[in-house]
Amino acid sequence: MINAKRLWAIFKARNHEFFRDREAFGWNFLFPFLIVVGFSVIFGGDHQTEFKVGVFPLSPLQAESYVSSLPDELEKLRYVRFIWFDNFDQGLERLLHHKIDLLLQIGSTPYQYWMSDSSPNGYIAEKIVIAGLTAKLAAKRAHKQQIYGRNIRYLDWLFPGILGMNMMFSALYGVGFVVVRYRKNGVLKRFKATPLTAFEYLTAQMLSRIFLLMFTLVIVWIGCDLFFHFHVKGSYLDLLAVFLLGGMSLTALGLVLAARGTSEEFTNGVLNFITWPMMFLSEVWFSIEGAPKWVKTIAELFPLTHMLRAVRSIMNDGAGLMDLGIEMTALFAMTLIFLSIGAAMFSWNK
Repeated sequence: MINAKRLWAIFKARNHEFFRDREAFGWNFLFPFLIVVGFSVIFGGDHQTEFKVGVFPLSPLQAESYVSSLPDELEKLRYVRFIWFDNFDQGLERLLHHKIDLLLQIGSTPYQYWMSDSSPNGYIAEKIVIAGLTAKLAAKRAHKQQIYGRNIRYLDWLFPGILGMNMMFSALYGVGFVVVRYRKNGVLKRFKATPLTAFEYLTAQMLSRIFLLMFTLVIVWIGCDLFFHFHVKGSYLDLLAVFLLGGMSLTALGLVLAARGTSEEFTNGVLNFITWPMMFLSEVWFSIEGAPKWVKTIAELFPLTHMLRAVRSIMNDGAGLMDLGIEMTALFAMTLIFLSIGAAMFSWNK
């Protein structure tokens, strides 16, 4: 039977330890905010560019007078930045080092251009430039249909990923790494000599970490929303429920890592082995929509994948919890599995 007094004592002690570590406490709030600010500056402007096309004039005389006028068809292209060079050699050096995606010579038609056969961006940039130069011909063969409505900003898509990544690192390192350090320093051995049970200790650790995760989440969300005004189509209560269940699953995974380890170095290596694939495959930074099927299958094994999918569905598509049965079931099942494994393997010593 759980003793509430002992559980509360461990819960309170762990929270005090976190809040007294001012560097770690402040970084938990500052890190996600700085990432959001950085990406908003890079990708959030109205003049966002995706492809860089180098341009140089036909003759040195034009270079001296710096004729920087582009054909009207190219001037109208969106998401393409044209960078002027004085001569071919200067532009070629940038192209070989993948600093630009395409190199174009203008002055008289037909224009000449150079591209790298190993650059995906170069291939797309070529299609955009050619399409721009033949826009009138293309208009006769295809009819454009415009869609209207509120666009989802990249920042709106990215923000849940940053919050999820912050929760992942906080849960895994804040539980897995900390408990291993306690075991190595002999703290857990002292706890073993008290009436405190392993179940009470693990429960207190998990509750403490979930409380800290949700506390940090709310503060970071409010702070970022004051500056970037995120639009949420769904319910904030549904968002809170998904983040809560996702935090429980990530914390339970941290308990598995904390079950028996005694080496901080080895535990840090295991944590990196888990967190980095999870960060890239769970679509924190970018979508894996076009990835091979086996990559998507591996991604489904991570709790962060299901949490971010559910959060983005609520935030950007207005989904409710009833629409997220698969994601919620997966998170709940993973939480139970991780807790069972962690409790079964846990040792006060090693």
